[in-house]
Amino acid sequence: MDIYSGAVLISLIIYVAVGNYAGRRVKKLDDYFVAGRRAPTLLIVGTLVASVLSTNIFLGETGFVYEGQAGPYLLWPPIGAMGYIFGALLFGRYLRRSRALTVAEYFGQRFNSQRVQTAAGITIIFGLGGYLLAVTQGVAFLLTYITDLSFTQALIIGWVSYTAFTMYSGTRGVILTDTLMFLLFTSVAVLALVFLVHDAGGWSTVVRELAILPEKPDLMAWHGIVGSDTPFSSVLDFTLWNITLAVAWGLVYAVSPWQSSRYLIARDEHVVMRAACIAAIFLILMELTLYAAGAVINLSDSGIQPSEEVIIYAALNLLPELLGALLLAGIMAAGLSSASTFLSLVGFSVSNDLFRHDAVDDKKMLKLSRLIMLGIGVITLVIAFVSPIDIFWLTYFVGTLFASSWGPVAFMSVWSKNITADAAFWGIVSGFLFNAVPKALEYFEWINLPFWLDPILLGGLVSLVVVLVVSRFGHVGREEQVYRLQLHRVPQQEISARKLRFTQYAPITLAVYQVIMCAVLLTVYVRPYQEATGTLSAVGGINWWSGESLLVLAGPVVVLPTAWIAWRMIRKSYG
Repeated sequence: MDIYSGAVLISLIIYVAVGNYAGRRVKKLDDYFVAGRRAPTLLIVGTLVASVLSTNIFLGETGFVYEGQAGPYLLWPPIGAMGYIFGALLFGRYLRRSRALTVAEYFGQRFNSQRVQTAAGITIIFGLGGYLLAVTQGVAFLLTYITDLSFTQALIIGWVSYTAFTMYSGTRGVILTDTLMFLLFTSVAVLALVFLVHDAGGWSTVVRELAILPEKPDLMAWHGIVGSDTPFSSVLDFTLWNITLAVAWGLVYAVSPWQSSRYLIARDEHVVMRAACIAAIFLILMELTLYAAGAVINLSDSGIQPSEEVIIYAALNLLPELLGALLLAGIMAAGLSSASTFLSLVGFSVSNDLFRHDAVDDKKMLKLSRLIMLGIGVITLVIAFVSPIDIFWLTYFVGTLFASSWGPVAFMSVWSKNITADAAFWGIVSGFLFNAVPKALEYFEWINLPFWLDPILLGGLVSLVVVLVVSRFGHVGREEQVYRLQLHRVPQQEISARKLRFTQYAPITLAVYQVIMCAVLLTVYVRPYQEATGTLSAVGGINWWSGESLLVLAGPVVVLPTAWIAWRMIRKSYG
């Protein structure tokens, strides 16, 4: 056993041990589903970031950036990350007030409808089930690369690693292991990037060399490499796709079940708001770190195939052994954290959301939930054996389903007094179908939609129209009206001058971070890039009208008003 496989094995043992230790403290259903609703800010941040940063970003997205999209992927992260802030402000804290066990159960309570809860539960099963498949295969792919295991053996080991503690400990074990994994892969990824850049001669040298890399012209341009031999035929096509993706993932961070459900376990609403701001900061940091690393690896080898292997290649060939081993353990941690979250949510939906279980007591329901969790895991394992591996596009396919199917209904459930139960049901169903079906047809190359009619946009638009039309011909029941009004009553225990003071620091920190990051990108990316490409201004300064400059400045333009809105709303709500 070498140092690489040893590091991964030790980390797996630690996660299983911690998860099972947490499982011994699970005594009732509330512990299993929502960890007793006592999680502090660190654990919420850890599970938010760890569950969204799966093997897809370490392998799939970083490989995509390495192939030719380094420039744009360094510039867009702040825009999508603001979904955390608006999600917590406009949905997450109200979700927590509902005291539901799952997000689908919240929909059922809000609209006084088991049918709505079931529809939401089914979308979780199919959407997160597909995501679970992608990260399970990603974990197995990593294991086969660094060990002598076959793909079948790696699948089984990876599956057992996350299923063992998830089935036993539920959410309590998931958030503890998520946070450990988050701390590991964040620190190691930053150290790895620092080493790669230092070894290549420093930031300015790296950017200048990448800007004129013969094998990949436009790698660092704001639009990346586009053309007939790429997935994007023109700059306009890629820009529209990137805008769509940023908005869609912003909605995913705001309302998707594997993100918004984390607020159900928060200790209070102040934790919700603090965690959203801090998670946005770390998401931006991690995306910039990994995308920059993917770009830098081109200076060592610009022809790695398949491109999903670039980070693994760096860990094995470009980094010191110990740092490389820790990086591989971090990638494994990212996959396991997402897998455990997705497995738990799918299992919760099958056991809690598909049918009424009023007659089943907590003890029997806890046992049933664990058995269902195991069954879901077995089904995922079987499918993973026969399903082809395409980590990036599979994640893109299933990850954004919730932007279409849940986005309009989630926000309107809090802010619209006219949305009806029928409208919510058909909004979820239509958004899901008009996203999933066209996307599947595109995936199998049976149709080819223009980028301005991306299935994400199509599904979201159809869902919104359906909700508005159906609501006009329906009636909002008194129970629904009363429930919504109760959501808008701030619980007395949330009114605290001490808590408010610390909570208001969170959006201020986000604003300061973005200003600093803007200055850093202008210094280490935009100016060296323009020097290398001869596009500086006539007086030798930064050309502020270039695409790179404008997109760097777009970060503060989006983030600063968002942080100010959060600061004002927090002060108004809890002052």
